[in-house]
Parts: sequence; C-alpha cells; structure tokens
Amino acid sequence: MSSFRGKRKDEGYASDDTRKKISKVQSSDESDDVVVCEISKNRRVSVRNWQGKVWIDIREFYIKDGKQFPGKKGISLNMEQWNVLRNHVEEIDKALAESS
Repeated sequence: MSSFRGKRKDEGYASDDTRKKISKVQSSDESDDVVVCEISKNRRVSVRNWQGKVWIDIREFYIKDGKQFPGKKGISLNMEQWNVLRNHVEEIDKALAESS
C-alpha cells in the first residue's frame, strides 16, 4: 500500500553545486519548491511549502516523455523531523566512520 499523499508536478533541475545554486520552482498545486541539491542523476532534495506546511523532500525522479516526475520512492520530513535528523548528523558521521 502506498503512502503517497498527493499529486506532484515536474520540479525542474538543480546544479550539482549545492552550495551555490538553488532553483525555485513554482507549480499550480499550491506548492513553492526550492530544489536544494541533486544527490544523483535521479535523486534530489527539495524544500517545499505544501498546503501551508514546510517539508524537506528527498525523492527519486523518473523521466516520462522527456519530463521529470517525482516517483513513489522518497521521504518527506516536517520541520520537527528534519531538526531531529540534523541534530544527529555527528552521530551518523561517527557511525559511518566506525563501519568503514
């Protein structure tokens, strides 16, 4: 069963240089998206304002008819969840270093 909550629109494309370029994309589904970075060819991180709430969206995209569309694989974090993750970055880095 899918937990996909809503219809999403094509969101544009961001540069690999995540610190210098951020693109804002407007669509007609009540959302303002800021593509923060492209993690890989088909994965990106964006910040979106959807239905009055801010979400950090980490998602895979697919191409259909020459356009990119969001796929089902991904996660959207609200601000509280994002802050929890952000506050544990050092612990995550430490665990990664230990497992290498």
